[in-house]
Order: sequence, then structure tokens, then C-alpha cells
Amino acid sequence: MTANDTAVGSAQASSTLVASEPVKTTPIPAPAAPAHPLGPVTAVEITQSAQLLEASWPTGTKIHYKTITLHEPPKAELAPFLAAERAGEKPAPLDRKSFVIYYLKGTENLHEAVINLTKGTVESNVKVGPFFHPNADNEEIVAVEKAALEYPEVQAEIAKLKLPEGAVVVADPWIYGSDGLKDGKFYDDVRLMQCYLYMRDPENPSEPDSCHYSFPLPISPVINPQTMELVRVDLLPTGHDETVKPLEPWKPVKANEYIPEAQTLRTDLKPLRVLQPEGASFVVEDFSELGKTIKWQKWDFKVGFNYREGMVLYAVHYDNKPLFYRISLSDMAIPYADPRTPYHRKCAFDLGDCGAGVMANNLQLGCDCLGSIYYISGVLADSTGTPVDMPNVICVHEQDAGISWKHTNYRTGRAVVARNRELVLQTILTVANYEYILAFNFNIAGDLTYEARATGILSTSPVDVSLSQEPHPYGTIVHPGVLASYHQHFFSLRIDPMVGGHGNTIAYDEAYPLPRDPKINPHGTGYSVQKTEIKTTGGFDLDFSKGRIFKILNPSVKNKVNGLPVGYKVMAPPVQPILADKDSYHYKRAEFADRNFYVTKYADYELFSGGKYTNQSRGGNGVRAWANRQESLEEGDAVLWVNFGLQHIPRVEDYPVMPAEMLRVMLRPVNFFDKNPALDLPPSSQEFNCSVGLNKPAEGTSVVPMVEAEQKVVEGEQSGKKGCCGSC
Repeated sequence: MTANDTAVGSAQASSTLVASEPVKTTPIPAPAAPAHPLGPVTAVEITQSAQLLEASWPTGTKIHYKTITLHEPPKAELAPFLAAERAGEKPAPLDRKSFVIYYLKGTENLHEAVINLTKGTVESNVKVGPFFHPNADNEEIVAVEKAALEYPEVQAEIAKLKLPEGAVVVADPWIYGSDGLKDGKFYDDVRLMQCYLYMRDPENPSEPDSCHYSFPLPISPVINPQTMELVRVDLLPTGHDETVKPLEPWKPVKANEYIPEAQTLRTDLKPLRVLQPEGASFVVEDFSELGKTIKWQKWDFKVGFNYREGMVLYAVHYDNKPLFYRISLSDMAIPYADPRTPYHRKCAFDLGDCGAGVMANNLQLGCDCLGSIYYISGVLADSTGTPVDMPNVICVHEQDAGISWKHTNYRTGRAVVARNRELVLQTILTVANYEYILAFNFNIAGDLTYEARATGILSTSPVDVSLSQEPHPYGTIVHPGVLASYHQHFFSLRIDPMVGGHGNTIAYDEAYPLPRDPKINPHGTGYSVQKTEIKTTGGFDLDFSKGRIFKILNPSVKNKVNGLPVGYKVMAPPVQPILADKDSYHYKRAEFADRNFYVTKYADYELFSGGKYTNQSRGGNGVRAWANRQESLEEGDAVLWVNFGLQHIPRVEDYPVMPAEMLRVMLRPVNFFDKNPALDLPPSSQEFNCSVGLNKPAEGTSVVPMVEAEQKVVEGEQSGKKGCCGSC
């Protein structure tokens, strides 16, 4: 066993928390009326949590808060509460609790605590073992940026580049990553940040929105964010191999800007407006101070918001039928392909390392969301335990989604068509250079789709300008002297289902050809479908050669038409598994990136597929480890983790800002309803939609002579029949 192997073993063993010093509590008056157990923590509760925690430590103890968020009740308590609430009963209130992650300021002593807000006590307070590090926070990132550029050692290296007079250097702090090394100033057992340096356009250095990624510099300071000390200064390779050359004077290149004032803008794009003259069709109600219940076209569900997952959906129902207990984006991982130091550690876990809630945009009307918009805001805690308003982090709106269904009877010429519509809940994250546009889309026919779009700016690194016309082994040259490395994007959607009620199982169907048989299949055209039930936890993959489709089933509820278990199928896009090998830290840490699906048995607080702490993690504490417990699923209560993503081979067209690339996971009913659930949609009509014809409709022959068809339309109207043609 090597030293590195020992470190990995220690990390996995230390997942058990170590008890802190005994806590003392100071009760603080609880709210006058009990709040809902799923309501996001409020500003008052954040303040209360901080006061209770600080009172449990000796006077003068300084605390650096990493998060103060909702501690959800265990499922055994919450599920009956929600069922009783839905039945119109008044269930006994559940205690409100918060979960706090914090440091003792200026130390590496990381703790987590559970605060009982109802009772006004610190319920638990434990010190986290080694190799577990929390997310970065906004104040810390800004402080690291500043510190990285102030050290004389860094300034001395920058001076060797002989940058133009007045040049402005910018630092992008990155989570350090993991490689298991411990050799002098190279180590990853202490939380660190790797800062990549860039320069604003030297011809316009006063422009704060200049695309500094067009001017990457070969200098990378490493900072300890707890102490703000400089650990070392790395110099970056700029050729095709790992060779690091002595710093040379910077070679001028032109800027490449994305801001509109740097472009010649089109003038022939006319307005396209989304109008709802009678208002929106959805209703939003408060189920707590910050939690919202949304009702739309037979759908109803609760929406929460927290620092890590951002949007969370609870108790999702359609037509009063239960579908999903809890659903959220659980994790993301973006491993980079460049094997050279320090890029070999470059693997971002944007939710675990930063947080979807922390990085959520303040969405703007008419820009991020079009139409009649309802905004949902949140509240998070800063590093001092002070509440911070997060305005407009989720936008809710409707959008046309094409045709839901249509049929034209060719014998009569009558067409009946119903347009599809979607309810969209969208949030947008900015994680340094990248943006992610994330949305839940509900449609009228009972489909729920999760949509992820990647945009923003590529993370760039320096390459010798003289090599700009030569292929690079680890990326694409997108601008002279600018390398955009190959990388993969992985998303992990956690689905805790209750399709038709609790006790769900997971299965998959495969289509297979029947062998030729003179009686059963004499022409060799037959095929059938075989269902395989997943009875034990594990990892599973799509197989397009077999048409493999995964389904969530409720074996105790049967469809009354065909007697099959009611269910929902999961339509997920293909993704190339993580390319880092199984002994790499990229692979060990990104526990969800090697399989299309993981199926686990429900366990309280197993929410994040990369593990609770992804920052400089060692692996062994996430969904792969949970699935490998090989637990029986025969009693139901399976949790499905849908892992999807994209292989990003950058293009020149992705720079200086990337056109959004979209991925979608659809959850679609399978034998859940008795018929098409969208049959009751009013037929589409011109009177309702008010479209504008830009030319005169052509005359001619369709499936039946036009005159005959028109006569049949009139007859249809007189008989009360409705349809698109008849009602236009």
C-alpha cells in the first residue's frame, strides 16, 4: 500500500463524525405559530440559529459560517404529515430544525450542528473528521481573489511578463481538487484554492466587463482560504507537454469581447412578445413564509430553495394523484482532460463546492424570463450568520410547446388539434465563468421534464501564441494564445418517487427480436418486450441496441384498463461515462459519472450523489458507495439517480461566450392514466390564439376536395363538433 492509498482509506474511514466539546444551550423564544416543516429557513430563523450556536461556545469564539439551511424531517415523520395535510386534516406540528456547517474562524476545525428552532436548543454539534471540506462562500472567494494578487512573490512573477502599462490582472479562484500528494508545499489534506490569473484587455483596462479569459497568464498562486496565506506560486505549461518554461514578456494579441457595445448589432430583429391578456393560468400560494405551493392544469406541488440544490420540488401530484415525494438536481461534476500539473486536479463540483442557491442569479423581467412571470425569492446566510436576501432566484411562467396531439380524419377532412403548454420553473447559476440554466417543465399531458442548458464562457488556459495554428492534444485553440480544454459535464438528478403512492420499485424494459419460427414468426419480423425488475441496489446503464427504458413502478396499484402496475418512464439522453480511469481522484470523487442510473434504497439525508462534502473529497461517501451496499429493494422505497451530461469538445464558435447547449430528462406516465390525460384540452382555435397571417393561405387540394371539406366543417359547426378547422 502506498502513502496515497493510506490517505484514501483514512478519508473513507473518517466519514463518521467526531463529537465536539459538550454544548451548552441558551433557549431563544420560538416563533408564536409553528411553521411548515418544509419551508425554507427564514431570516429570523437564520439569526436564531447563529445566536443559539454561538451561545453554545465560550464567549469570544469566532465562527465562520458556511451554511445555515433547512434540516428536513425524516421521511417516517414527514410523509404521514404531508398525507394528513393533503387529506384536509391538521397534523401535529413537526419541530423546525436548521442544519449549520461552520468553521472555528482561522482554523481547520470544521463542525456541523443541528439546531432545534422550535425548542430553541442545539440538538447536536459535532466536529467533522479529516479530508472533509465545505463549500466556498462569496465573501471568501472575493477575499482570496484580493489576497492572491497582493503577495510580493506573485507580483514579482507578474513583473517578469512585462505587461503593458496600466494592465489590470484578474484572479479566478478555483477549488483546489484532489490528487493525494503530500510533498513539501504540495498537499491536498488542507483546504486550498488554486487561482488562475488573467488580464483585462490592455487597450481598455478600465472596462470591468472585459473578457479577461482572452488573456490567460501562466502564473497560478495557491492560497489557504482559512488563513489567506500564500502556499506557493505555480507556473503553468504553455506548450503541448508538461514542460514549464521560464516566464517571458507577454506577446500582444487582440481582445475578444462578448459585451454588446463591442459588437455591430443586428438591426432587422423585430419584437417577439409573449402576451396573456387574461393573465397566467397558474396559482401560487404560500405554504410557509418562503415556501410556495403552485397549482396549474391539474398539477400541484411545493417549491423550496436552499443553498446547495437551489430549487427543490416536494409532494408533486397530478390530478390529485401522487407522483414524486422529492426531486432536485443533486450534484454536478465537470472533470477536465488536461493531465498536466496543476490541471490534473481540475474537476469542479459546482453544487457541492459552491452551491446552486449561492450562485443563483437575480432573474430579470424580459431578459431571463419572457411572458407573465411570477418570481420566487429566497434567503441565505453569509459567513457571519447574517441573513442575505436572494431576490428573484426562480421564475415561473407558461410557454407554448407546440402541438400536444392532433388527428385529421382523411375521410371527412376534419382536423382536431390541441396545443401543448408548459409551466416552467427556471433558475440560472453563474459559477465564475460558466452559466447553467436549469428548469423543471410541466406539461398538460402529465410529463415532467428537467432541462439543463450550459452557456457562459469557457475556462481557458495559456498556450504559446506560436502554437495557435497547431492542434493541441488537450483542447481547442479558440483565440490566439488561448486554450479551451476538453471536459465533460455531468448532472445527477435525484428522484424520490411516490408514483401512485409510496413503495415504488425500479425496472427496465428491453425490446428483443423473436427467433424465426415456422409457426410463431415465419417471416422474421416479430419482436417482443421483456421487463427486468431491479431487486438489489446498484448502477445501471442505457443500452440503445436493446431499446432499454427505465421505469418507476408501483406494484401495488394496477391500471384498470390493462392490469399493469402504474408507472412513469425515464427518458434520459446518452452520455459518455467519465474518461478518467478508476484509480484517479476524478473517478473516485465523481461517484455518479460512471453510470447512467444508480438505484439506492431510501435513507434519510442521503441527498447528494457526490457525497455531503465534495470539496477536495476522496470519494467513498456518495451514491456509488450507497448503491454498492447491495441492499434489497423488494420492499420498495427505491431512490432513482439519473445521471446525464455532455462531452464538451470546445469549438471556436463557443467563444467568447458559448451558445447554450441543452439536455433534457423526461419523466412520462406509463399505464398511469386510463387514457390520454390531455383529451380534455379545448381544441386550438384562431379566436383563442389570435395568430397573424403574413400572406394569404394557399388554395388547393388536401386529403379531401377543399369545397367538400369546407362543407363538412360547416356541418360540424352546426352539429356542435369542435376542432381547429371548424373553429377557425
